[in-house]
Amino acid sequence: MRDKGILMVRFLIFVIGLLIMAFGLDLIIVAHFGATPWDVLHVGLFQHFGLTIGSWSIIIGFFVLGISAMLMKKWPKLGAYLNMLLVGIFMDGFMNLAFMITPESTIGKILMFIAGVVINGIGMGVYISAQMGAGPRDSFMLVLTNLTGWKIAHVRRLMEVLVLILGWLFGGPIYWGTIIFSISIGTIVGIALPKCQFLTDAILARLRNKNWKNDINRGASV
Repeated sequence: MRDKGILMVRFLIFVIGLLIMAFGLDLIIVAHFGATPWDVLHVGLFQHFGLTIGSWSIIIGFFVLGISAMLMKKWPKLGAYLNMLLVGIFMDGFMNLAFMITPESTIGKILMFIAGVVINGIGMGVYISAQMGAGPRDSFMLVLTNLTGWKIAHVRRLMEVLVLILGWLFGGPIYWGTIIFSISIGTIVGIALPKCQFLTDAILARLRNKNWKNDINRGASV
């Protein structure tokens, strides 16, 4: 029962992180200051073949997850599959919100874009800290980090640039913000993840300690 409660808290943190991350991604897209490299690819595929941006996020996620599984030589955790499905669903849901409108001024677009990048980075840190399994793209990032020994920031930048080139070939929306995201997201995640992990570990440790004290009190009363 105690382990089940901790698992539920981890899952809640995981879902909250995905919600935050998806919201940040949609802000970046709606700002029209340049989508993320992955969304450049998703939008380009959407423009060519239809479906929805969220649907292409799920499809590409399956493909990337398969590559990660082959490199790791083991099946990813359940959270990786949930990430792939939920982010696409959350993105489509947030896109229908009334305030998801592109600002008319350039300053407004820049501010919305910056907010999206920061929120996205924080969301990544929150959901990964739950250790329920990284999503397809982040799993691939972690696999390459382990294989190459490079820093996360360097691996992430390389991934973003390669995906950006592929998205450009499909005619996805590229602007200054896309380049800024490609360069900055690795650093943002590198800062956010340790802090989120510390906070999540502290919450779980407090929960375990509380359960332990309750067990002692029940034992003393018997």
